Amino acid sequence: MAAGIYIATPSRTVVHFKHSPLLGPKPSSLAAPALRLSHSLGKFPGISRKKPNLTVCFVLEDEKLRRLGEESGEESSRKEIATAVAEKVARKRSERFTYLIAAVMSSFGITSMSVMAVYYRFAWQMEGGEVPYAEMLGTFALSVGAAVGMEFWARWAHKALWHASLWHMHESHHKPREGPFELNDVFAIINAVPAIALLSYGFFHKGLVPGLCFGAGLGITMFGMAYMFVHDGLVHRRFPVGPIANVPYFRRVAAAHQLHHSDKFNGVPYGLFFGPKELEEVGGLEELEKEINRRIKLSKNFR
Repeated sequence: MAAGIYIATPSRTVVHFKHSPLLGPKPSSLAAPALRLSHSLGKFPGISRKKPNLTVCFVLEDEKLRRLGEESGEESSRKEIATAVAEKVARKRSERFTYLIAAVMSSFGITSMSVMAVYYRFAWQMEGGEVPYAEMLGTFALSVGAAVGMEFWARWAHKALWHASLWHMHESHHKPREGPFELNDVFAIINAVPAIALLSYGFFHKGLVPGLCFGAGLGITMFGMAYMFVHDGLVHRRFPVGPIANVPYFRRVAAAHQLHHSDKFNGVPYGLFFGPKELEEVGGLEELEKEINRRIKLSKNFR
């Protein structure tokens, strides 16, 4: 480590003493050189014999090394942050792609089986030449009724079960997700069990009651598919939904459900498709409009 000593006097005369560790020990005191300097300068006319003011400056090379180390440390930190962000983006893309494959396969499989089941069931019933109008009307009516009724069931179960005794499972949906799936997805499988049972019974039996069961299972299936695309795709962006995001009503539904996750109205809305109506009942339309505008701006930034 090298050091320099600078002595400044009032007459702007600067004397520099430089010490090197190779030339021996440092002077023990600056007093003697200062006195000799003052005595010598006093011989010249116009120069006062006042005691000089001393300004000592030490320039340390270690300080430069420390600053270089800090700069290299900051650069490595920036690289680590950039690497972590890139890895997170890649992981999210992989998760979205995995869930998209699962959603497409399940939707295509369920839709195909439903269409084939409806066709073969009515073709089988009309083999004798007699058309069971009452059974057919009951099947279609109950399919619509079951789809609408599932919204009220989901609303009640969401509030009374998922946010109560089943919170340990539903909590995964209110936390940042790690991986393409979450524990809350089990509820979708649970709702699929009665739908499959009703469809199976109605498909293999004739009569009004089997027809109603078939319609109920079909309605539950339709609601489940719509729920997956709007809730998982549009609201939580687990997979792209295409033009569905531009439908004004679905945009309001997505914004309303986003307010459910913000807890601004004590969890309201608990339903999905009737969520905007629930917010209207608790005076949340102003917040709903703000959330809609925020989502519109966010979607424009992603384009």
